[in-house]
Amino acid sequence: MIKTARIDTQEKQVGTNYNDLFWCYACFDVNQRFPDVFSWGGSAMRVTTLVLVTTLIAGFAGSSAIAEAHGVIYGAGGWIPAFNGYDLSGWVVEGTATYKDGDVEKPVWYVEDGKIICAGKGFGFLRYDKSLCDFRLYLEFRMSEKCNSGIGIRADKFDPKKPDTRPSVSGFEIQIFDDAGKEPDVHSSMSLYRYVAPKKNAIKPAGEWNWVLITARGTHLEVILNGQVVQDIDQTQFDAIKDKPLCGYFSVQNHGHYIEFKNIFYKDLTPTCAPHVHRVGPLARLVQRLRANQSAMSCGCTTR
Repeated sequence: MIKTARIDTQEKQVGTNYNDLFWCYACFDVNQRFPDVFSWGGSAMRVTTLVLVTTLIAGFAGSSAIAEAHGVIYGAGGWIPAFNGYDLSGWVVEGTATYKDGDVEKPVWYVEDGKIICAGKGFGFLRYDKSLCDFRLYLEFRMSEKCNSGIGIRADKFDPKKPDTRPSVSGFEIQIFDDAGKEPDVHSSMSLYRYVAPKKNAIKPAGEWNWVLITARGTHLEVILNGQVVQDIDQTQFDAIKDKPLCGYFSVQNHGHYIEFKNIFYKDLTPTCAPHVHRVGPLARLVQRLRANQSAMSCGCTTR
């Protein structure tokens, strides 16, 4: 049984609009879980929490599949679950896929108790098989000791025979590292790996859950870790990354260490709008107008 929490914030935050309906798999006390997010900017937020219980996983997954097939917005505020909670549908394993445990061949990536788990053998990525341009991405992760991992965004498909297809080269890698309490640098947790150090080191130590919200809109990148803004840049201000792509895939990394991920959601921010109504007969114009209005309502656009 999936428990989902709907967070309806009633004010806008500075820099990021949290006036969206946000969906997560866990049933939790929102005010305790996101205290920094909902008070950030000095203004107390009014948060309305509604817990909804869905009894059938199949129904949830089926709704997502139907939404994707028809190109409509899924769920409140357009948030789409990238992970269905029970298998790796929609994901592609790149690099090391299996390992030997004695005489038994086991998968490096697998699902257990509603979590995506990386066994930490070999090297590679688990890529979500949908290219995005402007987007928001939310996920939670829990590291093992001395863990090294990452979140790839706007990257190519990874080919182990081509090192330049790694997300940190072809796009961006947002570093995950068990380095709580250490001074930030270009290899720290939440660095744009190799290029830009985070504003602060807000990572929680191994064994504790961290949550991250990534926003990519044009050349602007923002990363919030555990309620603290750790990246807020325009990539054109840095020579080494100014020409990085503005579209690509997101992924999570296997860098030889055990790590868990859950509650993975994304929101496509790429502008879309209903097509203009063509000048045809009156009945056809009426039908087109109704369809255009329906499409506009789903994407927040207006029709002429």
